Amino acid sequence: MVYINQSMEQACKEMGLTITAAFTMFATKVGREKRIPFEVTVDPFYSDANMARLKMSIADLDAGKYTEHELVEVEDD
Repeated sequence: MVYINQSMEQACKEMGLTITAAFTMFATKVGREKRIPFEVTVDPFYSDANMARLKMSIADLDAGKYTEHELVEVEDD
């Protein structure tokens, strides 16, 4: 969460805004338009299938199924 806050703070600073001013602008626009003023989508990283695959990979790693070298993929030229 720290990265998101630092990223937001830096973006606002570059636009000459504070985080409070940015959120106030967002809230005003939502109140006026009765909608989120940007597209909200689901991050495919958090899909059920991907999360299941990640959990299985973590379990395999915890069980010692892989060595460090097996985790690195190398492309053959």
